[in-house]
Amino acid sequence: MFAARLGLRSAARAARPTPSRLSGLRSKPQLSQQHRTIFNRPRYRRFGEEEGQQYSNFGPIYRAQYIWRNYQPIILVAGAGGGTFYFLNLEEVPVTHRRRFNIISPATEKKIMSGGYEEILQEFQGKILPSNHPYTQMVARVVERLLPSAGALTDDEWRVHVIDDPNQKNAFVMPGGKVFVFSGILPICRDEDGLAAVLGHEIAHNVAHHAAERLSRSGFVLVAAILTSYVFDVSGRFSQSIVDMFLSLPNSRTQEAEADHIGLLIMAQSCYDPEAAVGLWQRMAEAEKYAPPQFMSTHPSSYNRMDTIRGWLPEAKAKFEESGCSVTSGYARKFKEAFQSPIARRQLTAHPPPRSADDDYFF
Repeated sequence: MFAARLGLRSAARAARPTPSRLSGLRSKPQLSQQHRTIFNRPRYRRFGEEEGQQYSNFGPIYRAQYIWRNYQPIILVAGAGGGTFYFLNLEEVPVTHRRRFNIISPATEKKIMSGGYEEILQEFQGKILPSNHPYTQMVARVVERLLPSAGALTDDEWRVHVIDDPNQKNAFVMPGGKVFVFSGILPICRDEDGLAAVLGHEIAHNVAHHAAERLSRSGFVLVAAILTSYVFDVSGRFSQSIVDMFLSLPNSRTQEAEADHIGLLIMAQSCYDPEAAVGLWQRMAEAEKYAPPQFMSTHPSSYNRMDTIRGWLPEAKAKFEESGCSVTSGYARKFKEAFQSPIARRQLTAHPPPRSADDDYFF
């Protein structure tokens, strides 16, 4: 019995696989010639991709890599030349001292924008109030009082037009001194101080030559739109919207805030109450029904403008005091009270001043 058991154990040990046998069982199977051919094929390369280059599979990054690797010398030369040209044409905006790119002179700005003046007159033909209308005279009176504080703009040929459109709450001043005010904004202005806040803002755009700045930047905006269209593989209209969102609209809001600042100082120096600007934008906020979000608009929101203008009021009030306005405003208030008395109104009605029949106001 013992011998039988010993024989069985010896047979079992002999049947066990040795380490050399185990390693042979675990070794990789030998591939056929057909399989070796399949696995050794070269990796697929995209069109234009050279050996050893690694491109992203994400479309926009791939197209940006392709442009950089194939046009690198052109990009470097154009970037260096464009950057030098950009920095050589930087200038400071009057009053705010903001640095901006501009290659268009004030004379060229007026010449370029003058063509639109006749088009606007044609567009609103029949709606422009005559020069003897009280609205036209009020606007002309405010403009004439603001101009001495506007610097070199007094040399322009100024013309005032009031467009009878109660639904339009807008006003603008073209380079060269062409003023357009829609009658719909006058109730929001409420008085001449509020109107001075609007017109001071619009005149400030000309003081800062914002139209020339926008024209100067248009080349960069166009290049950015073309690159965006190619890199993101989108239509030209959609790429333009992207560029506007991230480039044009922020610059437009900067210009609007800058015009608020300069216009506030102009109206204060012209002896208009600068606090009226806060009330104006408060009434404007109440009148706005469907204003877009600020990041989608060319203008800051009315509430943000109110807060920003409040921060500038100490500077504006200092201008107001420096110009001796606190004394003259007292006389003006007394004159206004006397003018608004029933006796004065009856005398004015009995002997009205002579009127002109022109459809605008020159000075």
